[in-house]
Amino acid sequence: MNKTIKIILVDDEILFRKGISFLLGREAHIKIIFEASNGNELISFLQSNKNNHPDIIIMDLKMPGINGVEATKIIHAEFPELKIIALTSYNSKSFVANMIDVGAVSYLIKSATPQELLTTINEVAEKGFYYTDYVMKIIQADVLTSKKTKSILDTNFLTAREIEVLRLICSQKSTVEIANALFISPRTVEGHRNNLLLKTESRNIAGLVVYAVQNEIMLLDV
Repeated sequence: MNKTIKIILVDDEILFRKGISFLLGREAHIKIIFEASNGNELISFLQSNKNNHPDIIIMDLKMPGINGVEATKIIHAEFPELKIIALTSYNSKSFVANMIDVGAVSYLIKSATPQELLTTINEVAEKGFYYTDYVMKIIQADVLTSKKTKSILDTNFLTAREIEVLRLICSQKSTVEIANALFISPRTVEGHRNNLLLKTESRNIAGLVVYAVQNEIMLLDV
């Protein structure tokens, strides 16, 4: 990956945070621009440094002051272009579903390997989100069991090509991979993706995935 990925680390466990900072600092294409111990420090930085925003925020959940869930809600509303990876000790389905609901684009457990963390960062930077099969199944189960109103998909609402693109996005294909699969240009893929975001009123690619699950465009075995 050629582009430098700018990252903010948010975790109140200083030793753990410094360990992650050291690990990522060894990667030539990754730059840590700020570290915070809670959501208050993070949001303050983002609001006062609008010309120096990260590409990705790696966020703990349980922190004093504004916790990771509340911070993600605020950031998703104020700065929807920022991608948030949850990195936490909590692996329960309710925690995962809650973080995805409020806008996290990936969910990683602290027992993950360094390579899994790097893979997650690179995938999020390239594709906008990265959900494991486990997380995708939780999203689907949450949609099936929640009381949220399920939107009814009008067959004329999305074109056949847009549905094809959406399914490939859900399969975590990159823009280039989608272009190759459909024999179209990457720019055309970007156009379809932008149309999908507008039509579904999704704020990011992760929102498109949830929309696809809600409307049974993407089906998983659960």
